[in-house]
Amino acid sequence: MFSTKGPADNGTMVHNRSDFYANMESGNKTTCFINEEFAYNLLIAIYSFTFIGGTIGTAIMSFLLYKTKTSSLTITAVINLLVVHSIFLLTVPFRIVYYIQRTWVFGSEFCKMVSAMIHIHMYISFIFYVSLLVVRCISFFKQKDKIEFYRTLHSVAASGTVWTIILIVIIPLFFTQYGSSENNNGNVCFYFQVEFKWLSVIILNYVTVSVVFTVVCSLLVVQILIIAKVVKMQQSWALANQQLWAQLKSLFFILVMIICFFPFHMFRIYYIKHTQDCFFYNEICLSITALSCLDLLSFALQTCYQKAR
Repeated sequence: MFSTKGPADNGTMVHNRSDFYANMESGNKTTCFINEEFAYNLLIAIYSFTFIGGTIGTAIMSFLLYKTKTSSLTITAVINLLVVHSIFLLTVPFRIVYYIQRTWVFGSEFCKMVSAMIHIHMYISFIFYVSLLVVRCISFFKQKDKIEFYRTLHSVAASGTVWTIILIVIIPLFFTQYGSSENNNGNVCFYFQVEFKWLSVIILNYVTVSVVFTVVCSLLVVQILIIAKVVKMQQSWALANQQLWAQLKSLFFILVMIICFFPFHMFRIYYIKHTQDCFFYNEICLSITALSCLDLLSFALQTCYQKAR
């Protein structure tokens, strides 16, 4: 599936840390040179910030959702985002420990799972972001405040259907294919770039990049048009306007995708043909996708601010 990273080894497997970094240094001094110490410190900082902010955000959002009585599609999407972020955050401390110690001590299979989880988190979050935004667009053009489920059972059934597909089809497929051609028996982790030798993997990555860019850019254009229409209707940019707040929240989720997901996918286009050289750059771009966990913290603060007005 989505092979992720690591300097190439010209067909040989890397079994220990010294061989791995010798390979990496020779590659990093070409097109993607970056100081190793700086790269590790940056990765530790990003994942630590993500873990702390994401944990606080999920806690606050859980409390706000507990007090919510409605069962709208938007609320259901936010609950699913909360679940996705929470599961991913459980794997973040293992990444932090690895980047501090620079030695993986949790076993190769667990390495594969932790490595795969950041990709699973990114694309499942993307699906829920898009679902939430599409629903909000539909509710705007239908002139409804929100599209509600008439029974709690309906929201549970809708979420259950999505998660059943994810758990039965997507995740098993990901775990069985992800890193299947690697055999990391040493203390190095997150080294699964060999699949880029497969044409099918290259095509899948290009298609994924195209889909992400097309969908997000289309949603951005539609959202800008909606905001312009709201401002024109209200003849004001007043933030006290509830409808304008709702549309700005939608714009916020689009900006989350642009800020967190675009760097990784833009660099992916280059990385596909330069896997030998750009290990740290790919790791850093990948770590930026984890910052999407902060969306619930920001969303919760926006909600609290709006209620306080």
